[in-house]
Amino acid sequence: MTKEEIVKIFQEKFGNETPEVYASPGRINLIGEHTDYNGSFVFPGAIDKGMIAAIRLNGTDKIKAYAVDLDQYAEFGLNEEDKPEEGWAKYIFGVCREITKRGGTVKGFDTAFSGDVPLGAGMSSSAALESTYAFALNDMLHLGIDKFELARIGQSTEHNYVGVKCGIMDQFASIFGKEGHLIRLDTKSMEYEYFPFDPEPHGYKLVLLDTVVKHELASSAYNKRRESCERAAKAIHDNGHPEVEFLRDATMQQLEEVRDKISPEDYMRAEYVIEETQRVRDVSDALKKDDYETVGQKMYETHHGMSKLYEVSCEELDFLNDLARDHDVTGSRVMGGGFGGCTINLVKNELYDKFIADAKEKFEAKYGHEPKVYDVVISDGARKL
Repeated sequence: MTKEEIVKIFQEKFGNETPEVYASPGRINLIGEHTDYNGSFVFPGAIDKGMIAAIRLNGTDKIKAYAVDLDQYAEFGLNEEDKPEEGWAKYIFGVCREITKRGGTVKGFDTAFSGDVPLGAGMSSSAALESTYAFALNDMLHLGIDKFELARIGQSTEHNYVGVKCGIMDQFASIFGKEGHLIRLDTKSMEYEYFPFDPEPHGYKLVLLDTVVKHELASSAYNKRRESCERAAKAIHDNGHPEVEFLRDATMQQLEEVRDKISPEDYMRAEYVIEETQRVRDVSDALKKDDYETVGQKMYETHHGMSKLYEVSCEELDFLNDLARDHDVTGSRVMGGGFGGCTINLVKNELYDKFIADAKEKFEAKYGHEPKVYDVVISDGARKL
């Protein structure tokens, strides 16, 4: 949706005064999956799809919000007991509450928002929504909150108002995104580095294939895996390795030492995380040399780990990954939390059309519908339009 379109919808709902307009992107993650809550590295980039919101302060202590895509309206106050019923409104309310907890004064506003981040595809529409409002309120109310804290406001919204104990990656990518660059974020130290990522001139495209399947993950399976990782890290820490605070600090040898002290399941989860941490380092080195073949190989390794060790893939995702391998696609893996959503694929330009056509045809023959196809362009983070 364009700036002009969202302004028009806003004015139809809330009157003719001109609102401010803000946008934040969704994200992809090239590699480093389920690592952020393990204090390890992630490698996201902001994309050219996201959320757009028209906002105007209304001089009251109420928020009046219209979700364009759902055609739903909600109205709520700014105090803890005013938490709205509508799921989508909890994101906006949570951002306001988290700003207030940090000493910022939030005032009432009217808003209409719309998004083109495909829902349930693992591109983090929720973080895009949180980042839009955190960035906008900080800017409009001159709160002086730094960008890291804006990302944390979005993360805390998930924890405290949505009930998902997510890491920081999605909100970080949405706030810090930079056109033509991926960001390697060390989620333990919060140090980050931009890496140029422009596969097109090197003969590759980045494309997402969306299974349009969402097996019910969601928070329960996610939280179970997080607990597995925490138990494994604690076992290593208590086994004479006080320096191991998170699994990112651990080696496979240290994990092996506690194999008989943790469950086979916890061992597998930890093995995946320790190996994935190394893969991110390998991809960092490869990108500095424009070595997209190594990047692709590591993507396949990640898929195998997420499917067999972390067990967050599903039949449809594995089918698309196998198909990519059959077509000599350079790299392919499940992206995001898993249990549905997308594969992210690094494809040579000359193989692209055949791969996409075959993926659509064969997936539909097996599952009754085509996967959706999203070409990815790496773009800028949260901003005022």
